[in-house]
Amino acid sequence: MDKDHSLRENLLALLLGSALVSLGVIFFNKVGLLTGGTAGLAIFLTKVSALSFGQAFFALNLPFYILSVMRMGWRFTLNTFIAVSIVSVAVDHLYRVIDIAHIDPIYAALIGGGLIGTGMLVIFRHKMSLGGFNILALYLQERFGIRAGKVQMALDCAIVVMSLFIVDLSLIALSILGAITTNLILAMNHKPGRYQAKSQAA
Repeated sequence: MDKDHSLRENLLALLLGSALVSLGVIFFNKVGLLTGGTAGLAIFLTKVSALSFGQAFFALNLPFYILSVMRMGWRFTLNTFIAVSIVSVAVDHLYRVIDIAHIDPIYAALIGGGLIGTGMLVIFRHKMSLGGFNILALYLQERFGIRAGKVQMALDCAIVVMSLFIVDLSLIALSILGAITTNLILAMNHKPGRYQAKSQAA
């Protein structure tokens, strides 16, 4: 998959990173929290349509693969497609193995945000992403040296604020807390020149 990691390491990162993100999204869904990026848009769509998270998340990512192929290469795009597919399926079907009866909303925001941020960090460091705004953030980091975490945080908070019209204000506040937690992990740990994704030859 890339010259810095073995195939086994990349496969493990793909599965572990996707699993952590999926669990974090389930924590958010359990208490009605939102998040940013394409995942946030997918959660938004589940509240205003009959689509499941997996269906919405998978569909929203499709247009971003064009930018990914053009700027990041086919390998990065394929890795990202697989990661997005795993998260889409996992969030829709983890109820078969996990049954969460109760979770405190503040805990869900902090730990759910932490799980999503850590999962994204694992995925980023192995030259893949979760599509959508992740691709845009990684491209801006590679091209202009702008930290992916800062770009992601700005986009995420904008999407959460957009959701003011469909959820309670207290849940918006907790959603912002979760988004900040997610992106602080990325901003502090995913820096230009350190594990960043580079363009691959087509």
